[in-house]
Amino acid sequence: MLNIEHLSKIYAVPGKSLFSRPGKFAALEDINLRIAKGESLGVVGESGSGKTTLTRCVLGLEPFSSGRIVFDGVDLASLKPGEMRDMRSRIQIVFQDPYASLNPRMTIRDIISEPMQIHRAKLGLSTAQQMARVYELLGMVGLGRQHALRYPHEFSGGQRQRIGIARALASNPELIVLDEPTSALDVSVQAQVLNLLQKLQDDLKLTYLFISHDLGVIRYVCDRVALIYRGQLVEEGRTQQIFESPQQEYTKMLLASMPEPDPSRSTLRRAPVAVKALPNH
Repeated sequence: MLNIEHLSKIYAVPGKSLFSRPGKFAALEDINLRIAKGESLGVVGESGSGKTTLTRCVLGLEPFSSGRIVFDGVDLASLKPGEMRDMRSRIQIVFQDPYASLNPRMTIRDIISEPMQIHRAKLGLSTAQQMARVYELLGMVGLGRQHALRYPHEFSGGQRQRIGIARALASNPELIVLDEPTSALDVSVQAQVLNLLQKLQDDLKLTYLFISHDLGVIRYVCDRVALIYRGQLVEEGRTQQIFESPQQEYTKMLLASMPEPDPSRSTLRRAPVAVKALPNH
């Protein structure tokens, strides 16, 4: 469904002095990735590795320097602005921060129905049908009709992220980019949101591009994993293969840094220190 072919993104950086030539910084360098329909690809990397730049290029928010991004046989770079706008109904995003991604002045009903209005020509929904769809989407993400006329500040972080997911589904997309969708949530809420994303993928036959720095989340959700370091693709393969038999030293280092679920096996665990009883006074 999505083919990323020899993708590079070069930024110009100011010179060290007023009269020196500008330098260049390669945020992405010759990236090749493929996502099949109905699959989840996790892209993992530390801060500054190029994950966000890759996301912006896929969404058409950032022009890339070379290479191609092909979605369902269409070269995204060849699309005119109006055509790219129509394509965005098929490619949606769930943002990292559920607090900043929702307009505080809009009701939940308006937030979720906005994509239907933008893509009304494609979806063909009347106002009444849009409202019915809003209620349907709220139910799909575990919220109710009573939440439709409330505002974002009346919800918890996990509920806001559910609203963000409902908004992403409003235009009937085929590919959803998940930009660290659980990193701002409590651990218990993370599990609920991840389970919801898996259920929606199974029910709606969605394709996920899952961006994260959390290998545990990627292992739980994704079919395949790609690791990026300093703009370069280090290793890519099936999730089980990468976790059980990593080939590259960078991958091994990341896996070794994962927390151990069993405290008794953790490398951070130390022998208990004997504490002497204080004398009675």
